[in-house]
Amino acid sequence: MFKKLSAGIALVLVMALLAACGSGNNSGGSSSNGDGKPEGESKPELRQLGFQRNFDPNQDPVAKFLEEKTGYKVKYETLPLENPDDKLNLLMANNEPYDIVKLSGTQYNRLAVQGALEPLDELLAEHGQNLLEATPAEFYENTKVDGKIYGIPEKHPRGFVGSALAIRQGLLDELGMEVPTTIDEFYNLLKAIKEQKGIIPLTGFESMVPEISGAFGVVTSFDVQDGKLIHRLEGPGMKDYLAFMNKLYSEGLMDPEWPVNKSETVQQKFTTGKAGIMTYGWGVAPAVTDALNKNMPDSKITLITSLQGEDGQIGNWVQGGGVSWYIAIPKSSKHKEDAMKYLNMKVEAATFKELAIGQEGVHFKVEDDGMHPILPAFNDDRGNSDWFMTSTDADAFEEQWLLRVRKNPIMFDTFQEIQKQLPVSVSDPTLLAPPMPVVANNLQKLNKLENDYAIKVMAGAESLDGYDQFVEGWMSQGGKDMVDELRAWHEQSK
Repeated sequence: MFKKLSAGIALVLVMALLAACGSGNNSGGSSSNGDGKPEGESKPELRQLGFQRNFDPNQDPVAKFLEEKTGYKVKYETLPLENPDDKLNLLMANNEPYDIVKLSGTQYNRLAVQGALEPLDELLAEHGQNLLEATPAEFYENTKVDGKIYGIPEKHPRGFVGSALAIRQGLLDELGMEVPTTIDEFYNLLKAIKEQKGIIPLTGFESMVPEISGAFGVVTSFDVQDGKLIHRLEGPGMKDYLAFMNKLYSEGLMDPEWPVNKSETVQQKFTTGKAGIMTYGWGVAPAVTDALNKNMPDSKITLITSLQGEDGQIGNWVQGGGVSWYIAIPKSSKHKEDAMKYLNMKVEAATFKELAIGQEGVHFKVEDDGMHPILPAFNDDRGNSDWFMTSTDADAFEEQWLLRVRKNPIMFDTFQEIQKQLPVSVSDPTLLAPPMPVVANNLQKLNKLENDYAIKVMAGAESLDGYDQFVEGWMSQGGKDMVDELRAWHEQSK
């Protein structure tokens, strides 16, 4: 009897051993759930903090998709719409145990320099092969602080021109004038609008209007002149641009409320016929077109693109093309390895494609000229997918991203029209500069100083007689240190 029992027990043990050895995948290893953990071993719940947006990411279809695809349950949180940087600083100072944070360049620079983020070189080498392959290596160089990677770069899908000026074609017809192509023709058009129509000739709110500033050789914050990197405040073009804008303002050719306008008020003035020309971007094209046609049926918007200056200068700003976001793992994270494994799974080609644009035949369709969204399914299920991205499949996303622009035909047509400026447009030469302590600590403050001063000069509250004095003060408040640091990087990167 004892021998029979022993034989039976032995047979059970052998069968169990064979089953264990034969189960799982075809790689010869033990069965796993896709991230290296054996089947049955639970994955920790992760906690992710993303940028401000007015929605609940935990209820979004993308959250459910990612959980099903990766096996990771993630609790998502957004920064507040008001004062997001203050909230982020407080959370990091309190060592709130987030596992993943999605950061703007300024936020990343600051937190990386402060030591709030985990170095990722070893985690990427061990668990981030998809991430390293999905984004070109030079973008990882952009993330380094003292030679270490503290954030995964989310490459912007493509460079693009974001703006133009908008005018009603009917207004041009009434005035008997053509679309201006030079700064002088533009000035004459503004005068004609004021004198013949009695409305605001030009409305906006920005300190820099690249379609105009390009005529003075200024379109980006930094430029290279005679091989040397300079800030635009150091070049002659900025002062000339501000003098021209002040001339428009003092002659009543610009909105008197320019310094206090918001985007919404600018749109309202244009679409109700109170203003003839507005600063315009392809992102607002659908809303502006709809509102305009409600007030003035069958109106057609015509674009005024980059204007040529007296000496032939012309240009616009190529936005994007660099790093849009930095994905970091805070030092306070309790699940650093799992966070990296999760991030790595999300950029596997098929997973990322479904995250970004959904399923073919459900959320998008393929036609001869590319992929097109299927509405409303695309908006309902993938309208917020960009919020969930933590790096991209960079090459594929360049085309996938266009689905988001194609969500509205007016937006896409305007986007395409604005891109005709690309041949005369340039990117900022510091686009791929890595995080730098002096830049991180001063950029936000310096940008505000420059913006406030420019608006005041436009409106006549500051005189250009004090321009050199302002630049000296700007330099003394961190500007010189910032320019010197970026200039040294630029020299080394040649």
